[in-house]
Amino acid sequence: MKLLLTGFDPFGGETVNPSWEAVCRMPDRVENVRIVKRLLPTSFARSAETLRAALDGESPDAVLCLGQAGGRTGLTPERVAINVDDARIPDNDGVQPVDMPIVPDGPAAYFATLPVRAMTEAIRAEGLPAGLSNTAGTFVCNHVMYVLLHTLAQEKRGVQGGFMHVPFVPEQAAPGVFSMPLPDIVRGLTAAVTAIGKAIG
Repeated sequence: MKLLLTGFDPFGGETVNPSWEAVCRMPDRVENVRIVKRLLPTSFARSAETLRAALDGESPDAVLCLGQAGGRTGLTPERVAINVDDARIPDNDGVQPVDMPIVPDGPAAYFATLPVRAMTEAIRAEGLPAGLSNTAGTFVCNHVMYVLLHTLAQEKRGVQGGFMHVPFVPEQAAPGVFSMPLPDIVRGLTAAVTAIGKAIG
């Protein structure tokens, strides 16, 4: 099976985004899963365009998008995306929507179709902190997850999709803020991808 795996570029004044760093360090194959990688811009408009182009160009069997969530204390597969953009800070294009629907008249929310519970358990089995999250936020991460699931539901039925947040890496974290070494993030991501491969085959 083919998995489209994405991460974001740095945002909010950071010089690194561990989501993309982890994607870059993944092998091109994990057991039965062939991985194709794409960088998404931290931009409400351009992330959606880039994601749709990758979906059309690669025709994957499944899609897992990664994003950074500073302050999280583990790897967190996301259960649900909601139909709202409400940005605390501007994106990398200087855009800062407030209470804006992602898809006018679209469903209020979409649930991930990847095996998020199995992914969480697989990460924990590696001895790494993980939890199933019920909020992807309202910034570009949630935007991408919603656009992904809406596109799959409307146009590419049978393709499974989802999102996972990763915490800060140590060089980003202020004292007292949780961080995870990049090799551990990659190890957890590998476990999650393995679980996807077992579920979808």
